[in-house]
Amino acid sequence: MASRSCTNLLNLASGGLLDFPCTPRSIPRVMTVPGIISDLDNDGDSDAASSVCRDRKIIVANMLPINAKRDPETAKWCFSYDEDSLRLQLKDGFSSETEVIYVGSLKVEVDASEQEEVAQKLLEDFNCVPTFLPQELMRKFYLGFCKQQLWPLFHYMLPICPDHGDRFDRSLWQAYVSANKIFADKVMEVINPEDDYVWIHDYHLMILPTFLRKRFYRVKLGFFLHSPFPSSEIYRTLPVRDEILRGLLNCDLIGFHTFDYARHFLSCCSRMLGLDYESKRGHIGLDYFGRTVYIKILPVGVHMGRLESVLNLHSTSAKIKEVQEQFRGKKLILGVDDMDIFKGISLKLLAIEQLLHQNPELQGKVVLVQIVNPARGLGKDVQEAKSETYLTAKRINEVYGSPDYQPVLLIDRPVPRFEKTAYYAVAECCIVNAVRDGMNLVPYKYVVCRQGTHSMDKALGIQADTPRTSMLVVSEFIGCSPSLSGAIRVNPWDIDAVADALNSALTMQDSEKQLRHEKHYRYVSSHDVAYWARSFMQDLERACRDHYSKRCWGIGLGLGFRVVSLSGNFRKLTTEHIVSAYRRTNRRAIFLDYDGTVVPQASIIKAPSPEVISMLNTLCKDPKNTVYIVSGRGRSSLSEWFAPCEMLGIAAEHGYFIRWSGTSEWETSPVGADLEWKEIVDPVMRLYTETTDGSNMEVKESALVWHHQDADPDFGSCQAKELLDHLENVLANEPAVVKRGQHIVEVKPQGVSKGLVAEKVLLRMVNEGQPPDFVMCIGDDRSDEDMFETISSTVSSPSLPAPPEIFACTVGRKPSKAKYYLDDAADVVKLLQGLATASTPKPRHYPHIQVSFESAS
Repeated sequence: MASRSCTNLLNLASGGLLDFPCTPRSIPRVMTVPGIISDLDNDGDSDAASSVCRDRKIIVANMLPINAKRDPETAKWCFSYDEDSLRLQLKDGFSSETEVIYVGSLKVEVDASEQEEVAQKLLEDFNCVPTFLPQELMRKFYLGFCKQQLWPLFHYMLPICPDHGDRFDRSLWQAYVSANKIFADKVMEVINPEDDYVWIHDYHLMILPTFLRKRFYRVKLGFFLHSPFPSSEIYRTLPVRDEILRGLLNCDLIGFHTFDYARHFLSCCSRMLGLDYESKRGHIGLDYFGRTVYIKILPVGVHMGRLESVLNLHSTSAKIKEVQEQFRGKKLILGVDDMDIFKGISLKLLAIEQLLHQNPELQGKVVLVQIVNPARGLGKDVQEAKSETYLTAKRINEVYGSPDYQPVLLIDRPVPRFEKTAYYAVAECCIVNAVRDGMNLVPYKYVVCRQGTHSMDKALGIQADTPRTSMLVVSEFIGCSPSLSGAIRVNPWDIDAVADALNSALTMQDSEKQLRHEKHYRYVSSHDVAYWARSFMQDLERACRDHYSKRCWGIGLGLGFRVVSLSGNFRKLTTEHIVSAYRRTNRRAIFLDYDGTVVPQASIIKAPSPEVISMLNTLCKDPKNTVYIVSGRGRSSLSEWFAPCEMLGIAAEHGYFIRWSGTSEWETSPVGADLEWKEIVDPVMRLYTETTDGSNMEVKESALVWHHQDADPDFGSCQAKELLDHLENVLANEPAVVKRGQHIVEVKPQGVSKGLVAEKVLLRMVNEGQPPDFVMCIGDDRSDEDMFETISSTVSSPSLPAPPEIFACTVGRKPSKAKYYLDDAADVVKLLQGLATASTPKPRHYPHIQVSFESAS
């Protein structure tokens, strides 16, 4: 069923809307096998021929790095680059040969009659592609869904009541989808999908990857989130949570500023989509339908050249002298924040008030200069924050001020870059007290400005070898906090602690201030915006390295669309294909897993249906067939369920018990005769069962299994890892193996596996003069991979007169050692029905083959 999120808007479920024609920019590669693209030129010239297109990056963000204004005389639009835009600065991380194209909106509204001319000028002169969102759509998309719903939620603010944020509005979500669709259209106009890399920025465009992946299965997509990502308890309240998660998962690489943000995202994927992640050689990856979605953790940096160029300006040096004179004899504390409810300006003022109250000797000697940047959003919350800030500042100045001294100076106006830089350079301490913020580069800028430059030192008459100092008081809830190990970290809600931190910063010895500054400057100068962009793009290139080595399918409707990406030799097993081989062969071996294969994994009723019993009976009665159910279940339940199938072979508990037919006796594997280790495992598993709510323990004759499917996903997974390590340690010298499967940890005897069952049956057929010419094996989990591997190695034995036709088939489209797949248990039943129909059953009074563990070599 298509999600309501896309109905009454784009009719995304039809799929046709997303199938846009694109203008090819290079000769396409040749498709030799469905879904596989290969290069036919083996002389190496193909790389050189496409190099012009290949080294190109498309940067997509809500706003273009462009300033726009009308010429008052000609009324024509004039454009210039916004040198302070992060999106413009990041291209310093790319090679000089790289072509960078920007897709986004302008900060001004352009009349429809002028849009074509403006678009042409921006593309030709600035490599920019404007989106031109209609004004009403822009209002609902940006000021509505982005700023009133996503932004507060990502900063941990829930709309618990009407006065505390706006409730979810589906019309605003529809505007968000429409806007993302328009961005996708613009990207498609300029992209060369085989060679270009697309880098999408921030929460405004989190479903854009779905539109692009729908159109180009192998598009190279990266995404970086510049805001926090909330914990799963907060995020799961969003009604369109799955659509946004799946949108991000349609990327190849997802970037976050901190591990906390990445951890919250991974937890949401685990709890809401059932996805697991793992770390391989330092890279965190999520397996998403055969595609590996990588996670990048790296905070953004500042543009060193831009900051230093402003420091070298004459106007900056003049302003520094002016500020120094204005605050002569006083210690300057600096705050630079946007006016919004999350920047903690009022909390900062309360800390200053407490500092002056607790330390009367600082009265008249300490000044907080608070520069207030314009608010990015609208709403009464911004007005309330602004009103509270002014009232608090007024109260502090009235109580602790005098005619010639104001302890708090609010600068609430557009502040030129040179003036802001001057305050950075003069301030003895900088405080960033946000209660929640994605990154916040203010501390980085402060450190660079306190370091100064040779030109600035010369203009101010400062010796080049003068020691540099700086002190930072930063909230532990901002993205840059982990990277600033020399800063004093504070909880912004603890007013007393923030006041104490400010006092420590002001009274600290200069030698320690110098050491802290040097440590920060080394990090900030080496991890600048170019380093960040270069590192992200290198990881994106690595993540996309195998795009053309796999087959791809698109599945899912609307915003639930995703691409399944699997090995080129991996294909669906059709009934027609296998029935053709089945009919022309005479000695067939058939191995079937049980749970998840002939019955659905999620089925409450675990017994086989009458339909399955009937089909198995038909297959078993064909004298050309040897049919086995190979399961991890116990022999008692399997014996009971398959009692009507007299000719069916059963291997229980992964092959520890085995019997040929309903009339034969169970045989026990001699390999695992020693089960004394169960006495060691039993109390350990019971301990983990007691301490993990929702888990349970299954006792088999030959094995013990700990299940955590119904436990909390994160805690259950954590406990499973710990149990695995615990058991491996205590069983180091015992004849048992510990295996972790899907929501289980199992301990079983060494040398017992489903693969061993398949090997013994096949070798026995060979020894009895009936070498198989047809082998089919179907299973759905890790234990069945042993069968797939064993069958491949066994049938290649020189004792076979001719290699049989092998149909190793996994259930579900996922990486596997099998060559074929079926989608689900219903497909398996349908295939078995086809084989049963093609069978020629005759009564069989005795088995052709008797399997014995003792006689098998």
